[in-house]
Amino acid sequence: MKQIFARPASLTGKNFHFCPGCHHGIVHRLVAEAIDYFDLRERTVGIASVGCSVFLYDYFAIDVIEAPHGRAAAVATGTKRVLDDRIVFTYQGDGDLAAIGTAEIIHAANRGENITVIFVNNSIYGMTGGQMAPTTMLGQQSTTSPYGRDCQRDGYPIKMAEMLAALEGPSLVARVAVDRPPNVKKARKVIRQAFQMQVENKGFSFVEVLSACPTNWGLNPQQAVKRVAEEMIPYFPLGVLKQKDVVDVL
Repeated sequence: MKQIFARPASLTGKNFHFCPGCHHGIVHRLVAEAIDYFDLRERTVGIASVGCSVFLYDYFAIDVIEAPHGRAAAVATGTKRVLDDRIVFTYQGDGDLAAIGTAEIIHAANRGENITVIFVNNSIYGMTGGQMAPTTMLGQQSTTSPYGRDCQRDGYPIKMAEMLAALEGPSLVARVAVDRPPNVKKARKVIRQAFQMQVENKGFSFVEVLSACPTNWGLNPQQAVKRVAEEMIPYFPLGVLKQKDVVDVL
């Protein structure tokens, strides 16, 4: 019988440690598929952030550097500038990228660094106890906002993709989701485009991926997927926000 589905070569055989219903496993696969699609495994360097991505080196069969909290974009910049023949990507959560790493990501984007950033937005600090993140939704409860996020006290959820798209440096800025199969297919294509941008030396590419965190949301997986569709996507609209050059991959 012909095999039509298999583990990407860029993933190891280690089982994911993620919670039931977490979407990190899906995003990992899409990134690995992009690396395989362009045959980049032997020259790709992943930059792991602090958070649920901290074990990137266990799951990807590539070289991985562990960055200090929030500094993945800075580490990626240094790595790419020293090893300019390598494909360098960061994999970061909202607590890492949009909070302590705000300055690093904004300036890397503004400089147009030739790196690829995968930003997983699950609207909460996942690994460290479920605290309110810069992307936490209005009214959403967390360990540090037990009565729900209040815009007058806590400000509004930050739209990182829109913020970076306003800069001159980025070549590709997009937002996708992995809550249902049609969105996963779109996410696969956009993530491939982000890696192609780097392969063709077109500069900084950024893909925000809306993701579920059932454990820290206090929801079951079905309820968490519903929240992505009904709460997150209306506030964080999907689509390509900026694209300097037309790139079309399957």
